[in-house]
Amino acid sequence: MSIRLKIEELREIVPSEVKIAAVSKFHSNDEIMEAYNAGQRIFGESRVQEVVQKQQELPKDIEWHFIGNLQRNKVKQIAPFVSLIHSMDSERLMREIEKQGSANNRAIPCLLQIHIADEDTKSGFSLEECRRFLSEGKWRECSHVKISGLMGMATFTEDEDKVRKEFDQLKLLFDEFKDAYFKKDPDFKEISMGMTGDYQLAIEAGSTIVRIGTLIFGDR
Repeated sequence: MSIRLKIEELREIVPSEVKIAAVSKFHSNDEIMEAYNAGQRIFGESRVQEVVQKQQELPKDIEWHFIGNLQRNKVKQIAPFVSLIHSMDSERLMREIEKQGSANNRAIPCLLQIHIADEDTKSGFSLEECRRFLSEGKWRECSHVKISGLMGMATFTEDEDKVRKEFDQLKLLFDEFKDAYFKKDPDFKEISMGMTGDYQLAIEAGSTIVRIGTLIFGDR
């Protein structure tokens, strides 16, 4: 099945209010353009060097989402154009995004990455770390960082009940933070959770952005 048909099929399943970020890391410009010509505009990348090159070569109305682990010394390269950073997971990273956002005269939208999976390999704030981070309030000093919601990855398992519980936990945390800190902030609205293997469970739990790679582009 072609990339175009896969995207059309996905759009029939995914509710219109849920954004699809096509995870294009390691895929060619030709493949990305096939998705683009099918109407896809949001693409997710996890390597700075790769997304910088693609941004230079591909249409300028593409929204590039950075979905991987982001090193502070690489923020400068994506700060001029990135539409959403899914993986802000420390105060130090926030400070660097603030610095580079200021240098580019823009507020960079970011999601707080929360460690919800029962796996040490996945990164992010623990629930208590994130509660402490928000309560300390230093994020309020960063006018060039726009906290737009939360991101999390569920445990890689076939146990749907476990995955569902982790997604529900992230949705509850989003609601808690929205009520406590962002009640009057319309930009705090995104919950990025769900990938090819579990996106339907994520949507049921309240995801607003699903990150789909294999289902669109096939195996790398």
